[in-house]
Amino acid sequence: MIDYGLADRNGRRITLRDVNSDNWRDVADVAPHDDQRQFVPALAARYLLLSTLEPGWNSLAIYADENVVGHAMWAMDDDGAHWIGGALIDATHQRAGIGRAAMQTLIRWLADQPDCYVIRLSYHPDNTTAARFYESLGFSPTGDREGEEIVAGRRP
Repeated sequence: MIDYGLADRNGRRITLRDVNSDNWRDVADVAPHDDQRQFVPALAARYLLLSTLEPGWNSLAIYADENVVGHAMWAMDDDGAHWIGGALIDATHQRAGIGRAAMQTLIRWLADQPDCYVIRLSYHPDNTTAARFYESLGFSPTGDREGEEIVAGRRP
């Protein structure tokens, strides 16, 4: 369990945990609001499959107290850059500060990894909400692209 003592606005402790035989179904069922589906998949199941089939990607369940409320992925590139991907909070749990606490937890955990010199992520250029959110967490565009997405980075 990854736990830095952060909580959402309702006082629920936000932790990140490995996806396992006890929680994978709850993680797979995580679904965003309908209007977010232009930027993320309809279900976190797609991210779980990606982390199973794509070398290097690791899925984490996002918990609020003892309930699965989201999904996030991380990876490390050959050049040592650490990546965040596949972050998704279930529609029924959004707007409570879970995403912010989960990302702060993941960023801190990645920064604590040996040889972490940069943390990167990407988002669609039309996703201005994500751009503002990640900027508020210290990320700034690098000028690189991952497909059609903008790559942003920050120092640990």
